[in-house]
Amino acid sequence: MTITKAKSLKGEITVPGDKSISHRGVMFGAISEGITELTGFLDGADCRSTISCFRAMGIDISQEKDHVIIHGKGLHGLNAPANMLDVGNSGTTTRLISGILAGQPFVSSLNGDASIQKRPMGRIITPLSEMGAYIRSLKDNGCAPLEMGGKPLKAIHYNSPVASAQVKSCVLLAGLYADGVTSVSEPIISRNHTELMLSGFGANIKSEGLTASTSGNPKLVGQKIAVPGDISSAAYFIAAGLICDNADLLIKNVNTNPTRAGIINVAKAMGGKLELLNERIVSGEPVADIHVSTSSLHGCEISGDIIPTLIDELPVIAVMAAAATGTTIIKDAAELKVKESDRIATVTENLKAMGADVTATDDGMIIVGGKELQGTTIKTYKDHRIAMAFAVAGLIADGKTDFDDEKCCVISYPNFFETLNRLLS
Repeated sequence: MTITKAKSLKGEITVPGDKSISHRGVMFGAISEGITELTGFLDGADCRSTISCFRAMGIDISQEKDHVIIHGKGLHGLNAPANMLDVGNSGTTTRLISGILAGQPFVSSLNGDASIQKRPMGRIITPLSEMGAYIRSLKDNGCAPLEMGGKPLKAIHYNSPVASAQVKSCVLLAGLYADGVTSVSEPIISRNHTELMLSGFGANIKSEGLTASTSGNPKLVGQKIAVPGDISSAAYFIAAGLICDNADLLIKNVNTNPTRAGIINVAKAMGGKLELLNERIVSGEPVADIHVSTSSLHGCEISGDIIPTLIDELPVIAVMAAAATGTTIIKDAAELKVKESDRIATVTENLKAMGADVTATDDGMIIVGGKELQGTTIKTYKDHRIAMAFAVAGLIADGKTDFDDEKCCVISYPNFFETLNRLLS
């Protein structure tokens, strides 16, 4: 795939379904009674890994593109898998399913690809162990492969050292299998899809400030869920619409949950022309159409409480910063180091290769914008968000921008380049 400078970027699009909600819909449907129906499901590699894991535990799941039907067996209806569960490249699958597996009467194990085997799992091993779970890293390095289950769980209050929806969700899901009330407090609130959706399935979920809690042994009942578009996928087109010449885009049906929508606030803080239209609530989540057009962006500081609301969008925000005037400082984002790649290193390396003025720091980067970008070959490190962020950079770069592996986009946005090309034609 080769990207060249865009002369214009115009049109109306929808983006794939929200990845976080798609994962949770399958998981919660599997441990609920009756049928759960998902429309707008993200038919990407990560979410398929979640489906595969629950099929391996005896759950009947049918899929027709973005339409998924789960025949749930209730909280205690899973069967021991015959083999090690394969989570692929999905950190969400790994951490959330571990909370469910830890509460099962059987021992099971899971593993994923080379990237998953490097990602830190001590952050879930610690709280699950405090709950009395048997869980261990089979290589004793705090990473997958993991083995767990077969022991009763006890309710705890866990003070999480990181603001992580995956950690919080893991503990709350394990709490469904413990007597009493299990709660998690975070230093900064993280995305709250688990709380919203589990409540809809019938769990006794409470959220007060930075603490979320659940009571054990609820009766969960299958639901119909319309999955909105993923703002992490919309982010590439938000950025492109702001930095490209002659751009005018309408991105329809996007999840604008405030625990996820930090890129909207950053775009406005940088002077972006961005408007939310047709705001509404769909299946408990706030949704809107997002209109963006060519803007003169300026640098800003991105730090503190906003970071968990845009952690996956920081690579493309860095591209926006390179196109802006002035300096952008990204801080408090050390979590970028433990994603599918070390995104501080990979973003910095590729921006420098394109001629940008960028300096990596321990917890982010400093970007002095305004330099003309030059096309190059992007090193994706098989990270879908790096590939798509630098496809956006290629739209404003002189020359040609190529990729060592653009196929990694299948993780979250299988048709990304097709959608982009449609807006360019």
